[in-house]
Amino acid sequence: MKILIINGPNLNMLGIREKSIYGDRGFDDYLVNLQTKFLGTDLVYFQSNSEGELVSAIQRAYLDKVDAIVINAGAYTHTSIAIRDALLAVKIPFVEVHISNVFAREEFRHKSYLSDIAMGVISGFGLYSYDLAIEALIIKLKS
Repeated sequence: MKILIINGPNLNMLGIREKSIYGDRGFDDYLVNLQTKFLGTDLVYFQSNSEGELVSAIQRAYLDKVDAIVINAGAYTHTSIAIRDALLAVKIPFVEVHISNVFAREEFRHKSYLSDIAMGVISGFGLYSYDLAIEALIIKLKS
C-alpha cells in the first residue's frame, strides 16, 4: 500500500513554531518513526507552503497510483477550494489530519473545505494524529 502524506503551509516549522500547540519535534524526524512503525507500507512525504504545489502533488498522486492520502493542509484547510477540487478530481481516499484540536482554537479554524469529502478527520492528538490516520486507512482499505 502506498500512502502520500501531505503537509501544507508552516508545517515545515514544526519543532520551532508555537511549541505549546505543535510540540517540539520536527516532522522529518517523526517521519522516520512512521516509516519504522508501518514497514509494510510505502509512505511518501510532501510538504509545501504553496497552494499550487499542494494541488500538483495531489494530481501527481493519481498518476503515481497512490492508494490513500493523509493531508494536513494547514491554513489552506479553511480557505482552499483548489485543494478540495483536486482531492475530488483524483478520487483517492484521504484522511484530514490536524495536530491541534482545531475546535478548541479560533473560530475561523472550525470550518474545513475538506472534512465533508474526507474518509475521516483526526484532530488534536499531536503528531500521533498521523499514526491514527495511517492505521485507519490501512484497516479501512484492506477490508
